[in-house]
Amino acid sequence: MIELTVNGETHELDADPGMPLLWALRDHLGLTGTKYGCGAALCGACTVHVDGRPRRSCVTTLRVAAGKDIRTIEGLQGPVAKAVQGSWERLNVVQCGYCQSGQIMAAVSLLEGNPRPGPAEIDDAMSGNLCRCATYARIRDAIGKAAEQLAAGEPG
Repeated sequence: MIELTVNGETHELDADPGMPLLWALRDHLGLTGTKYGCGAALCGACTVHVDGRPRRSCVTTLRVAAGKDIRTIEGLQGPVAKAVQGSWERLNVVQCGYCQSGQIMAAVSLLEGNPRPGPAEIDDAMSGNLCRCATYARIRDAIGKAAEQLAAGEPG
């Protein structure tokens, strides 16, 4: 049995410890907001937070994730998350939407660690997240707007 704490809730899974976290989230726990993109940690669609840091769930095994605090897009909350999600909506970032949960998870992680990133810091933090629709300029703008909103103390 593997014990996972996902979005604040503890789950016991009868699963292979070598299974990627992505499949446990989607197939065992029904949390389908985390997407499968490449299976090789190259695109970022499967990004979740593990102990507060972004991780690619397609290559993070249950063995590695066990005992850690895992947060998925479904469990995202707090002022930074609200600011990011709100700016995503206001700036119409999403086109097809497939990569967006991973993009949002990466953006929230960036702003939780650096509440006032410059353009180069945003680009660097988001460089591992691919978007087939090429909404990169809107993603960058949305992160900047969320940072401004947080700095001004405005609610999400």
